[in-house]
Amino acid sequence: MLTLSTLLKYYKRKDVQKAILANAKDREIAVKYGNKGFGKRPDTLQHEGDILELAKQGATSFHASEELWSNPLQIDTHMKEKELNSLRKGWDLVLDVDSCDLELSKIAADLIIKALKYYGIKSVSCKFSGNKGFHIGVPFEAFPDKVYDKETRLLYPDGPRKIAAYLKEMVRKHLAKEILKKYDIRELMKKSGKKFNEIIINNELDPFSLVDIDTILISKRHLYRMPYCFNEKSGLISLPISLDEVLEFNKEKAKPENVKVERHFLERSNVTKGEAKQLIVQAFDFNIKEENLGIKNAKEFNVPVKAVQEQFFPPCIKLILKGLEDGRKRALFILINFLSSLGWDYEQMEKFLREWNKKNSTPLSDGYLMSQIKYHKNHKKKVLPPNCANNLYYKEIGVCKPDNLCSKIKNPVNYSVRKTFHLNKDKKKNEKKN
Repeated sequence: MLTLSTLLKYYKRKDVQKAILANAKDREIAVKYGNKGFGKRPDTLQHEGDILELAKQGATSFHASEELWSNPLQIDTHMKEKELNSLRKGWDLVLDVDSCDLELSKIAADLIIKALKYYGIKSVSCKFSGNKGFHIGVPFEAFPDKVYDKETRLLYPDGPRKIAAYLKEMVRKHLAKEILKKYDIRELMKKSGKKFNEIIINNELDPFSLVDIDTILISKRHLYRMPYCFNEKSGLISLPISLDEVLEFNKEKAKPENVKVERHFLERSNVTKGEAKQLIVQAFDFNIKEENLGIKNAKEFNVPVKAVQEQFFPPCIKLILKGLEDGRKRALFILINFLSSLGWDYEQMEKFLREWNKKNSTPLSDGYLMSQIKYHKNHKKKVLPPNCANNLYYKEIGVCKPDNLCSKIKNPVNYSVRKTFHLNKDKKKNEKKN
């Protein structure tokens, strides 16, 4: 139980007030009053002195929106989507890593940070949640202005959810491996209170039965505990820490009397615009499905008897075949449907696509590639690839470079069919002449 004297002694610190206020800019704020719950929403923090005045009224902690608003006080629960979008300036990525045990959270948080660094993101920040987890943040400015021809500021909560889900799968095997290096199964069962068959799935440790990286709870007007605020359960402070400090973090540093204001959470001064572009594009490409990428009522196609060769492929397909940095999963989807629609058998396709995959800056996993080929093989129907006008594909991944014939066709397959038709027509004319 936090006493009023404890709250006032801590929240009267000018360095703490300054740090909390800096994090409050453009955010909706919710004030928590211990076990009485939250105060009115929306609210804001305008001055450093507001923090102490609210503490005098019994405020125990301050919570902020992940979304950034032009005027947070205009937000209303009855607002329509269009009205909220007009106020939304953007959103910060805040990943909530939590577990039954702080040591497990440390391992997961460290791997998530390494995954973000792998994508070249330098503006990553981290803070101890104040109890058994960590918050990992990437500022909105690190993302591109548009993804899939949509304004990134409007991709909330879908954007953060997709990124969180993608990162979970990216670290899954590494996380399981690192956990098992430190603990045996009996220890993990004891720590979590779970049974063997709840943490071991298909003879493998499911790390996310022990550690949670929030995906589902990311929602509109979602809040996170602000840095340098109390956690009511533990009496500790939600403390920003160095990325290199996560694995060795000691809770002693988060005791209010030991807290030093040395760094910020979601620091914007060191952001390179668009540095997280590859991450968000890969996250949206992850686990692509026809129904959620605009391929509805796809039509079957009469497949040529003889496989159409590469020399008759359209410019977009030839550019894809040179290898890509972004959009590899969309490209694979295009290629499989394109080749199968042009009479290629699956043995030919497999060999061809394996060679193509080597040319990508970061090749797709062999398992993913083969699973997609197998899926289409079992699907049996020969379906055309997306039409040229589908911006989620050719234009978005930068391969739409039309030639004269492109203006006369609607689909890459039509291009190849017309090319071969004219070639065969010319051959027949020449044969008749001879």
